[in-house]
Amino acid sequence: MADCLDGNVLAAKSFARFGVTHMFGVVGIPVTGLANRAVQLGIRFIAFHNEQSAGYAASAYGYLTGRPGLLLTVSGPGCVHGLAGLSNAMINTWPMVMISGSSDQKDSGRGDFQELDQIEAVKPFSKFSVKAKDIKEIPDCVARVLDHAVSGRPGGCYLDLPTDVLHQMITESEAEKLLTEVEKGRIFEALKAPPSSEIEKAVSVLRKAERPLIVFGKGAAYARAEGELKKLVERTGIPFLPTPMGKGLVNDDHDLAASAARSLAIGKCDVALVVGARLNWLLHFGESPKWDKDVKFILVDVSEEEIKLRKPHLGLVGDAKKVLEMINKEIKDDPFCLGKSHPWVEAISKKVKDNVSKMEAQLAKDVVPFNFLTPMRIIRDAILGVGSPAPVVVSEGANTMDVGRSVLVQTEPRTRLDAGTWGTMGVGLGYCIAAAVANPERLVVAVEGDSGFGFSAMEVETLVRYKLPVVVIVFNNGGVYGGDRRSPEEVSGPFKDDPAPTSFVPGAAYHTLIEAFGGKGYLVGTPDELKSALSESFSARKPAVINVIIDPFAGAESGRMQHKN
Repeated sequence: MADCLDGNVLAAKSFARFGVTHMFGVVGIPVTGLANRAVQLGIRFIAFHNEQSAGYAASAYGYLTGRPGLLLTVSGPGCVHGLAGLSNAMINTWPMVMISGSSDQKDSGRGDFQELDQIEAVKPFSKFSVKAKDIKEIPDCVARVLDHAVSGRPGGCYLDLPTDVLHQMITESEAEKLLTEVEKGRIFEALKAPPSSEIEKAVSVLRKAERPLIVFGKGAAYARAEGELKKLVERTGIPFLPTPMGKGLVNDDHDLAASAARSLAIGKCDVALVVGARLNWLLHFGESPKWDKDVKFILVDVSEEEIKLRKPHLGLVGDAKKVLEMINKEIKDDPFCLGKSHPWVEAISKKVKDNVSKMEAQLAKDVVPFNFLTPMRIIRDAILGVGSPAPVVVSEGANTMDVGRSVLVQTEPRTRLDAGTWGTMGVGLGYCIAAAVANPERLVVAVEGDSGFGFSAMEVETLVRYKLPVVVIVFNNGGVYGGDRRSPEEVSGPFKDDPAPTSFVPGAAYHTLIEAFGGKGYLVGTPDELKSALSESFSARKPAVINVIIDPFAGAESGRMQHKN
């Protein structure tokens, strides 16, 4: 049967033909053959230790490239582990496809090897799922999951490939005919845009505003709206506030950046143009007391459901870049600009200066044993020293992520990845690998808490295996939030001699983990040691772990989310 091929080959051919260039996953029964065939056909397969990390990588790859990130898993438990990445993609609205092998269809319900109704299991976390019940359905199923992932509001999709289907055979000519038919039938939807009358209304509301604010998030980053955004900010002189992953769309150091005056900006603005960011917990649901009770929101979102949910003063359904283009065009015909001496711009700029100088005074001190600020300042300066293309910063942890958000400076779009909308811990190494693969020209720098690092630390081996230019900096303060924070009264009961639930082994030698695989480890505890490790590892552009010893009592419990713990 020389001119025949099986389901593994047909699936791999379908992915390659429909534009897939990368795949993340963990192989095993029944998908090892599929991974090998994909590699043969020019798809780069990045093999992980754990489907969770591979799934986080696939979700971030979708965000960074605008194309679906692919996760390949085995059946049953592999699929369940993969749900971490799939749900992360759904909540952050990033395009991703999880492909899992599944048990033999004829043995369904009889307790087959790793049997699970996977279509049912993925339901809450996917916008579309499909099972290829026969080899001839594979090309169509592949095209559908890839197209659904990016259409409308992006999200996770699922493709189920039963063992028997992967082993079915088909002739090469029949396979080619199926691929060609499916390829011809694919329809790509045009970018959504609101009617021009809505754009005119939006511009009129902005024009009349006394204290306007532009807020943008990772939806604007995903839409690659940075050019239009910068144009809008500079033409109108309106101050702006990025969400944590929106940072860098317009340089954090821009004169109109209001991040350092966030409370004033959101508390006093009368009109907020919100682009590609949801009015969820990160933006206090758009409600008072954080926002003025009479603030008028103009929401730009690709999803009509989102706008219906938030009930803004004005909703513009469409692609962020396209909508901003239309807004800029409308303003160009009748320009307006607040100017530096406008009372609102002056108030924001004064508050920014005050807050920045307070923060800089804190940062200027060299505190040893390290608090969070001293090493973060040294890291900030080292990252800025790299210039352009700027490194991608991956940040997770409680205190580490919070401090990093206010100290680290993003100068370019899509160069900050963090715990995101869902506050997901454990994303660190997966995101690093996705960023290194999606942006091979950029250095990747992870700034992680020791607890966040622990979720996926074994993937440092994956960094070494694929020789990825990733430097992982671990803020080691001996536990979740750091050390034992209990009051004496809390230390009682028969297991009172156990370490606290928040404690890890003190002085853990995280840097030796990567050395076990041939990577480079550094142990640092002073400013000079840290500067030297950063300078060496940044110029080497090879996998490294820098273990930064932090005073275990330097951070706050739950970072800035104390009220919830």
